[in-house]
Amino acid sequence: MQKVSEHITYAQAIYSDTAKRHGINNWFTPVHLERMKLLAENVYERLVGYFGSAIYISSFFRNKELNTLLGGSKTSQHASGEAMDIDADYYGGITNKQIFDHIKDFLEFDQLIWEKGTDESPAWVHVSFTNRKPNRKQILKTKTVDGKAKTFAYSV
Repeated sequence: MQKVSEHITYAQAIYSDTAKRHGINNWFTPVHLERMKLLAENVYERLVGYFGSAIYISSFFRNKELNTLLGGSKTSQHASGEAMDIDADYYGGITNKQIFDHIKDFLEFDQLIWEKGTDESPAWVHVSFTNRKPNRKQILKTKTVDGKAKTFAYSV
């Protein structure tokens, strides 16, 4: 079985219900794979090691066709292999707030987003990592306001 990292298979990295429904081949290039490996090793595998638990990946790589269909930004790091959405609540045992705080306090990252949810815990966590420029350590929070997702600077 081919893997992006110890705990992430190629199948997990490209899986998308939307891609399946629309017949999109969400495959990646060798450049994308290298970026995915960096994100996996520098963030995901460190989280799994620290918490001793698998963490569900709801979205990792999205090729341009899939990203456009999903309404993603033209500059989405998902489309470059540098971002993933993770959901610790999916398997239980640890929370999305715990993984958000651990990334924020201890790991290198480019962008970290508290995605929707409540003030106590995000519905999921978006995290990115790059080696093409210095990681920004940008921390944001997305909330639904008047029926639309709005992103703000994160504040405690």
